[in-house]
Amino acid sequence: MNKKAYRFIDLFAGLGGFHKALEALGCECVFASELKEDLQKLYQINYPNTRIEGDITKIEPKDIPAHDILCAGFPCQPFSQAGKRQGFNDEKERGNLFNFICAILEEHKPRYVILENVANLKGHDEGNTWKTISSKLDALGYSVKEDIISPHQFGIPQHRKRIYIVCQRKEYGLLDAFEFPKASKRAKCDINSIINENDTNITPLKLETHKQLDVWQEFIDNVVANGDTLPGFPIWAMEFGASYDYEDRAPAYQTVSELNGKRGKLGQVICGKTLEECLSQLPNYAQTKRSEKFPVWKIRYIEQNRAFYERHKVWLDKWLVKVQNYENSHLKIEWNCGQKERPTIEDKIVQFRASGIRIKLPTFSPALNLVGTQIPIFPWIEIPESIRKPGEPTKGRYMTLREAAAIQGMQDISFGNDEYQLPLSRCYEALGNAVNVELVKKVAKKLLEYGK
Repeated sequence: MNKKAYRFIDLFAGLGGFHKALEALGCECVFASELKEDLQKLYQINYPNTRIEGDITKIEPKDIPAHDILCAGFPCQPFSQAGKRQGFNDEKERGNLFNFICAILEEHKPRYVILENVANLKGHDEGNTWKTISSKLDALGYSVKEDIISPHQFGIPQHRKRIYIVCQRKEYGLLDAFEFPKASKRAKCDINSIINENDTNITPLKLETHKQLDVWQEFIDNVVANGDTLPGFPIWAMEFGASYDYEDRAPAYQTVSELNGKRGKLGQVICGKTLEECLSQLPNYAQTKRSEKFPVWKIRYIEQNRAFYERHKVWLDKWLVKVQNYENSHLKIEWNCGQKERPTIEDKIVQFRASGIRIKLPTFSPALNLVGTQIPIFPWIEIPESIRKPGEPTKGRYMTLREAAAIQGMQDISFGNDEYQLPLSRCYEALGNAVNVELVKKVAKKLLEYGK
């Protein structure tokens, strides 16, 4: 079969990453399904000639057009490290959406299947989830191959491991000799490759954010000036000066008298009449009632941060005054750049995450997050003079929407028209949940060439 004649369907379509990739290889999309109405509208704007439907669970497999390739980036929440990881037992039935894929395969028997999901799918439930998925595909008559790959392995500036699953109906041959695209040892990632320094449609950093980064740079400078190296563990400033007990029993399982008089968040003396009052004066991560004993990793981080404080308390006590009114998440910082890199924030990628401020090298671009408020920051980028107001900082802005789209291989996608515009926060969320076009294209090309 000539690959240009291949028809495909795009399930859980999102922004249409599979559509863009397969269409670039000469294939034709004959059907798409996307649950969220706003993304349906956007899909119709970008792919006006494709039939787009909503909830796949409400569509009879026989009503879907015949096709040669089924593509699906099926919902990852049940299998994600960030979710509850319930898999096929997911209380909201997302895990069972795979069964609807199987029903379509049983009805139409397309030659090929290309699936994408989070890397954790392979090891979820000690491998039982993957065993179930691969067994179902095998029973439906498909030869199955899978691999975990990331865009950065191919020079695309994004570290985002995903599992790719490819299948071919057994009557066309097995995939025993099929090989996924091989990562290039010489592939270099550089976030600057997608940055447009002349773009004026940008969001500069607020003055308050600049000040916070300056305060954390002062912290880094002091560490180095005092002969130490930046820790590999997360810095929890809330723990500096604390003395509450944490090793044997979590504070939530201690008494008021055991907590009173000890030191809590930022070294402040705990004073409360009730357990709730006492707990409120602790670092937020120490207030949990989840279990009587903290997990090993939390005990280790507390221990490491207290030891760090003891080494540097002379200057840290003065520095802590500057951060005492920060939000909890802004009192944590992760230096993910190693010990050999320049100890400066300005030339690194910064993300303000719920877990803290994360600092990464420009060669290690973080995966786009589903939360629009955690958009990567480029502190070194100059603000175009044409849009800069007098007295404002000359550098520092967030990654633009176009740059985020470029990372996913969707630089030419439209986020709306005169009649409808997808809200900015939803644009970033959708991009964070999209498949990488360039990676899908590489995988699909390999599969179609193998099947010749």
